[in-house]
Amino acid sequence: MLTRREFLQKAGNYTLGAYPAMIAMGMLPAAPAHPFRLEGDGNGKEVLILGAGLAGMAAAYELGKLGYQCTILEARERAGGRCWSIRKGSSNVETGGQVHTAAFDEGQYFNAGPSRIPHHHALTLHYCKELKVPIQVYNNVNENTYYFSEGKGPLSNKKVRVREVHNDMRGWMAELLAKGMDGGKIDAGMSKEDTLKVIEYLRAEGGLDIDKLYKASARRGYIDSPGPGDKEGKIGDPMTLVAMAESGLLDPDFYNVAEYTYELQGTLFQAVGGMDRIAAAFEQRVGGQIRRGAEVSAIHNVEKGVKVVYKDAEGEKSMAADLCICTIPLPVLSNIDHNFSSDASRAIDSIVYMSTGKIGLQFKRRFWEEDEGIYGGITHTNNQLTQIFYPSYDYLSGKGILIGYYNFNEKAVATGNLSYDEREQLALDKGSLIHPQYRQEFETSFSVSWHKTKYNLGGWALYSQEERQTLYKALLQPDGQVYFAGEHMTYLNAWMAGALESARSVVAALHSRVTGQRFSYPSLGS
Repeated sequence: MLTRREFLQKAGNYTLGAYPAMIAMGMLPAAPAHPFRLEGDGNGKEVLILGAGLAGMAAAYELGKLGYQCTILEARERAGGRCWSIRKGSSNVETGGQVHTAAFDEGQYFNAGPSRIPHHHALTLHYCKELKVPIQVYNNVNENTYYFSEGKGPLSNKKVRVREVHNDMRGWMAELLAKGMDGGKIDAGMSKEDTLKVIEYLRAEGGLDIDKLYKASARRGYIDSPGPGDKEGKIGDPMTLVAMAESGLLDPDFYNVAEYTYELQGTLFQAVGGMDRIAAAFEQRVGGQIRRGAEVSAIHNVEKGVKVVYKDAEGEKSMAADLCICTIPLPVLSNIDHNFSSDASRAIDSIVYMSTGKIGLQFKRRFWEEDEGIYGGITHTNNQLTQIFYPSYDYLSGKGILIGYYNFNEKAVATGNLSYDEREQLALDKGSLIHPQYRQEFETSFSVSWHKTKYNLGGWALYSQEERQTLYKALLQPDGQVYFAGEHMTYLNAWMAGALESARSVVAALHSRVTGQRFSYPSLGS
């Protein structure tokens, strides 16, 4: 019979890691979705929900189970909000721009909004299961992608495999630290025996030889791959620390964020066929409650409820309800007439959102797979592109779509100020420096600048620590009969989990108010 230690050792060898095997064998509990067992009945109370994004639809879905009558007002002709996959015929109008319509082939798509589900976002995974949305693994970290640094250093303007930078940096840093500890230059307050253990760890971690020197190994890949007969393969020389530093490869553009950030640590998932499958699954449950093309112009608390004014194709209309859940992004809400308190109004007007944009590029063939062995993952640059995302689906198929840039802040603003054709040319010009196949294989593109998209005006909320204690808290409480929900009302900004967690939190608070009970999410039922 295997001992637990022996099992974990074998699981690590045969299942690519002990953690998932431990969960499967019941040795560790999987991270649970928060139980949501509210008691009592909404007794037909009318709730007006503003916005048919994930937060709005999830709130309507849960309130419907409790007997509330919900109506969702959505300014767009589609539901889902930022959970949007671009397909043939998808269209968008940015501020000051023309209608932009995607001409991708049938079956091709890219996720203009969220594209990843961390394994610990249990509620998102819970809804995928409950709503029967199939998921698949998303390959976020790929050592075979590239770093590309424009500049004047010896390694600049060349595409360098990520594994080469990672292993050379790991090796050089391990060598410096091992030498410092062995020579007594670094006093870590350890015994001699423990110091030797750390040095041995550094040798293993950095690939150091017996003299604690870093020498290139197969870890960083080959310049001539091994093969049959006497073809043992050839390993290239390591890049020096000086060369990497001078070439910008140690700058923030290339920090190892994808491996170290909590939300980006494996395993990550995606909805099969596009993230909009999640929005579509909610829409199947609550779509009959959605009024599309209904642009809200005023939100007023009144004596016995709330009154909302909106405009649709037929003209201006108003609607009253007992309670309201507002999921409208704050930069948009800032331009809507309301009678909220001064604290709430100040918060709505002050909170800044991320400027961000993406472009999807359709190619005749998946050259990144066929020519360069890249299956999923991200190439990082220090130019306007910032990141190139390779699809983690439909491997070895015919055509494919790359996310040709995914940028933020000033780079996103500059890119968003370009015309759609100019954005396409930028993506092709800069992308061709990394993939010369671009020009020959390119077919069509579609770009989105979220900070210029009418009913978003930004990607997600950004808070300073001070704003978390002031502006953020002002919106956590209902303003009269109006509750605020969305990713901006959580610490999970930018993630679908933020929208979903916020929806449940508000549903619990609203139901507590109606029934006179005391529910505290997320500890419900736990």
